[in-house]
Amino acid sequence: MRKIFGAAFGCVLIAISLGCGKQSQNGQAAGNKPGANPAQNAAAQSNKLTGPAAAVHEFLEAVRTGNDDQAAQMLSTIAREKTAALNRNVTPPASDTAKFTIGKVKFVGEDGAQVESSWTDLDMDGEPRTDDAVWVLRKEAAGWRIAGVAVIIFPGEPPLLLNFEDPEDMFRKQQWVREEIRRRMNDEMTELQAQGEKNSENPIRR
Repeated sequence: MRKIFGAAFGCVLIAISLGCGKQSQNGQAAGNKPGANPAQNAAAQSNKLTGPAAAVHEFLEAVRTGNDDQAAQMLSTIAREKTAALNRNVTPPASDTAKFTIGKVKFVGEDGAQVESSWTDLDMDGEPRTDDAVWVLRKEAAGWRIAGVAVIIFPGEPPLLLNFEDPEDMFRKQQWVREEIRRRMNDEMTELQAQGEKNSENPIRR
């Protein structure tokens, strides 16, 4: 059941929650290292990054510290306008226990990029859990800005793309994830209950 609860993180920045950190092996790897004070290291780590990787680092640091205004500024212009029009916020609550790393960067054309990241925080049982995401960025006049994110909700299944520039679709997917998690939990409970009844009907003879 922990896996199902953990899947809730999959909707990273949408209040369904973004567990000790996995280090990126390639690309511009930087972030809050396990055992270190995230606040003390944030500035030094961000200096190691450039372009879209730096933009994702700035966004995630703003999310981690609860700086909603700064996080919003790192969204694309369309994403800011659309979410503001709906009076919705795509960032989750701040977390003093969260850590993150920035991984590979893949450029898409002249003004697009995808940036990998890992976010580590405590799950519902107080255990560290790490989840991965791929951020979709667009280069604007003000610099690289975040337009969406792809996250794996359920292990072994395709990632879910959350388009910050289409908040209505994003929140529909958010609701679907909630309902799917609830459905899978109910199915698991039903299966466990049925197994328990089967075992009680067939006690082990010695």
